Amino acid sequence: MPESAAVWRIVEDDLSGAPIRALLEVHFAGMLANSPAESCHFLDFDGLRAGDVTFWSIHRGDELAGCGALKMLGNAQGEIKSMRTAEAFLRQGVAAHMLVHIVDEARNRGLERLSLETGSSPAFEPALALYRAHGFADCEPFADYRPDPFSRFMTRAL
Repeated sequence: MPESAAVWRIVEDDLSGAPIRALLEVHFAGMLANSPAESCHFLDFDGLRAGDVTFWSIHRGDELAGCGALKMLGNAQGEIKSMRTAEAFLRQGVAAHMLVHIVDEARNRGLERLSLETGSSPAFEPALALYRAHGFADCEPFADYRPDPFSRFMTRAL
């Protein structure tokens, strides 16, 4: 990673600030631009505030750099949700720092498996490469997901 982890500050976020809401609006629009609506499984604002979801934002100084969330699934399993890097921070290690944070938090909570669903179009290749680099491998649909040509499912043991 190009910059030290000390440069980044990750905080649990209540989604009340304008910058995080704007970043999530970009996230929602990006998902809908690259997959049909019925194949988009992102959590909206209410979903990200649910009791089984913890949402974090990542900052450099006072600037919002990205976000990510952990959804508890039960049976010692969790799901990564809402990973997004702000445009100004692309290719600076933001997503990798957030992913490491989520994996560490999942381990601290005693989870044994962490999974995710993401898109399958070329727009999602950078995300897929990041997940593979951190030990995630393709898997079958999990939780309530069903097979979908617009979705990719990945998992890793913790």
